[in-house]
Parts: sequence; structure tokens; C-alpha cells
Amino acid sequence: MKKILFLAAAFVAGISAMAQQKADEVIKVSADKYDFGKIKQGVPVSTFFTITNTSDKPVIIENAWAGCGCTTPEYSKEPIAAGGTSQLKVGYNAAAMGRFDKDVNIKLAGITDAKIVKITGEVVEAASFNTTAKTEVKVKPATASDNKTGLKTVSTKTKVKSTKKIS
Repeated sequence: MKKILFLAAAFVAGISAMAQQKADEVIKVSADKYDFGKIKQGVPVSTFFTITNTSDKPVIIENAWAGCGCTTPEYSKEPIAAGGTSQLKVGYNAAAMGRFDKDVNIKLAGITDAKIVKITGEVVEAASFNTTAKTEVKVKPATASDNKTGLKTVSTKTKVKSTKKIS
């Protein structure tokens, strides 16, 4: 009797384990990874991941978290309707210099495994982020009467800033 009860329980547990949905079966995320490129130290950045509910039932983001305090996910607590979308905002504080590769976990209600998205980039020193380049520009004199004169050399300073569009 105990054997039959044990086998029946094991059979039911096996079937329900196979029926468990995965996050990728109910949502689609706009990107699995976002690269910030080079960012200035001490200047926080953020990006958005669009989450689309591909199922026929509402989906709730139960939790979203990262492995450290430098990465902060923000999400709506409202259910995502079937076919609807929601935004996951992921911020990075850019305090530590160097390359970074951070995982952000998205846990859906009723689904065991979390969906993972990544952010990457490189934090560079503030002084090297903005570089000043000296350029020489050749311009014609402003007078209309003397078109045949030589070109005048003017020195200018131009700030060159590396930027990365945040979607």
C-alpha cells in the first residue's frame, strides 16, 4: 500500500514538474543585453527593457533584483495584460571604474525560474571622458571684394564627448 501511494505521488509530482512554464514561454523581453559603452564615473545611467506578455493570461512581475547595490531595477507591480507590455527600468550608479557585466533577474508570479537580462559597459575616469582636441580650421576672409586672397588659419578648441544613446 505504501509503495502504491509513493508511486502515485511521484507520478503526480513528475507530471506537474513537466507542466511548469518557463518565463520565456509567457514573456518576451525587448533585449537580453544592453551595453552602455563608455560612461563617466560618478554619473548614473539607466535603460529600459520592454516586457511583452505573450500568453493569454495576465502576468505579474513578482520581483526584480540584481546582485549588488550598484544596479537598481524598477518595475510596475500592476499585472501585464495578455498581449500587453510593461517597462523594466535598470539603473547603474557608475561608482566603480572599469568594465562591468551585471545580471538583472525578473521573477514572474507562478513561474519558478527567473528571466535574466544583462547590462554591460565600462566606467571611465571623468578626466578622460571629456577630452579637449585642438583643431585648425581654414576659412576664407569675410570680404566679398577679395575672393582671390589666401586662406586664413584659425585655432579653435573643441570639446569631444563620447555619448551612448539610451533607449
